[in-house]
Amino acid sequence: MKYALASLLLRAGLTLGRRADTAALRRLLERLHPVTTPYPLVRLGGDADGGYLLPDDLAGIAACFSPGVGRVAGFESELVARGIPCYLADGAVDAAPIGGPLIHFEKALVGVTDGDGVMTLASWVTRCAPPEGDLLLQMDIEGSEWPVLLNLPDEVLGRFRVVIVEFHDLDRLADRLGFRVLGGVFERLLGRFHLVHNHPNNWSGMVRLRDIQLPIVMEMTWLRRDRAVPNGHAARFPDPLDVPNCPTRRDICLPPIWYRRA
Repeated sequence: MKYALASLLLRAGLTLGRRADTAALRRLLERLHPVTTPYPLVRLGGDADGGYLLPDDLAGIAACFSPGVGRVAGFESELVARGIPCYLADGAVDAAPIGGPLIHFEKALVGVTDGDGVMTLASWVTRCAPPEGDLLLQMDIEGSEWPVLLNLPDEVLGRFRVVIVEFHDLDRLADRLGFRVLGGVFERLLGRFHLVHNHPNNWSGMVRLRDIQLPIVMEMTWLRRDRAVPNGHAARFPDPLDVPNCPTRRDICLPPIWYRRA
C-alpha cells in the first residue's frame, strides 16, 4: 500500500517523505538567528531583484565570484565601481550583462564535477582567484547551491570573507532526508561564519511543519567569524534596506522562529 501511494504521488509530481524531527529543526533554526556586528549592513545591486545586503567590510576584498549571474549584474557593477574584480559564470547565457577590464565571464554551470560546460567552485576559484586576499561569494544557482557548498573544500570556503547565497527549496527542511542535506550545509557554514542577514524571497511562498514556518527561498548573508565579534541579534525584519524581490507582491516577513525576539 505504501509503495502504491508513493507511485501515485510521483505520477502527480509529488513525493512521499518521512517528516523531519521537529525538535532538531527548532535547534537548527535557533542557531540561524541573525546577529549584528560592528559592520553596518549596506545594500548593493539597487532596489530590485538582484540587490543584496552585506556587511560594510569590503576593504581588501581581492575578487568576487558570482555563479548564476543571469541577465542582471547591478551587484557586480557596484563592486567594480569599488575596484573589485568580478568573476561571473552562467551556462544559460552567452555573455555577461556588463563588461570591462574587471569583469571575467565563463559560460559554464557551477556544479560538483569538472567537465563539458560545468565546473566546480573549487576549480574555478583555484584557477582564477588572486593568490592573496579575501574573496566574496554571491551565488544564485537555483537549488544547486546545496551540493556545491557540501562539495567545497575547507581551504577554499575559508578564503571567502563574505558569502551571499539565495537558498532554494527550504521546504525540504521538513522532510528527514532534506533536513540532513540542508542542515549539513548550514552546520558547515555556521562553523566558519556568522549569519548577519536573512530575507525571504517573495517570489515564493511558505510551508508549515506544525508551528514551524519555512519560507521556500531566502537570501542569506554570512560574515567569516574572524572578521567580527557579534554585538547582539538582529531584531527588525525586513531590514530597512530590504526590498521585495517582486515589487508587485507584498514582502514576506521573516517568521519569528528564525530570529531572536527581545
